[in-house]
Amino acid sequence: MPPRSDSAKDAPLSRTGRLLRFTASTRWAHHTTALLAGVCIFTAACLYISPLSQLVGRRPLVTVVHEWTGIALPMPVLVGMVSRALRSDLRLLGRFAPHDRRWLRAALRRTGTSNIPSGKFNAGQKLYASWTAGAGLVMVGTGLLLWFPELASLSVRMGATFVHDWLALTIAVVLAGHIWKAAGDPGAREGMWRGTVSRTWANREHRLWRQEMDGHNDRDPLSDTLTDLRTDASRTETGRNPRDPAGAPPS
Repeated sequence: MPPRSDSAKDAPLSRTGRLLRFTASTRWAHHTTALLAGVCIFTAACLYISPLSQLVGRRPLVTVVHEWTGIALPMPVLVGMVSRALRSDLRLLGRFAPHDRRWLRAALRRTGTSNIPSGKFNAGQKLYASWTAGAGLVMVGTGLLLWFPELASLSVRMGATFVHDWLALTIAVVLAGHIWKAAGDPGAREGMWRGTVSRTWANREHRLWRQEMDGHNDRDPLSDTLTDLRTDASRTETGRNPRDPAGAPPS
């Protein structure tokens, strides 16, 4: 069972300290899912890549491990949903706001996304989570058809094999990109391993979420986004922060 996380120790940290980003239950669900996904990919490689298959051997055992690991893949998230914090994170991952569309446009144009305010999760993370969840369901469904061939006709099983194999390769590529992206962001890694992040990182990458943690959750996120964008533009033009008193040096 995952560690308990909906206790007083998981409340947001002080304004002068670090910010709590992920509770123990959320981190447990993420790490366990990552471990199961790694086992699935490794066992699949052992089944399809001849040199690796010969090196590992014991093909029937590898097949059984692959099958049961695939069935267990959704379990960490399902078990972790006893945590209110994880359920809240899942709801946030499924909601797109105007600033998310702005983030996506900047990402597609390669103009930089750090200056675009985001909530707890940016649009890229939301898309990755949605795609991974959908791909995982397809993999489980097609895998069951291959595990129990009597459930479908030969033509259906051939289609399931095609989808299962090529989607598995796609998942491996996307997962590698996810790991590469996380490797280049120490703040994101710190949040997932330690559970807390610095205010500087939060303000740069997830400004709307940082404002919420600081008690500004009664404000309209879209209004905050537009205000922050106007502030950044004014600071660039005038060389000072327009929110500061007149004549005050830039912060």
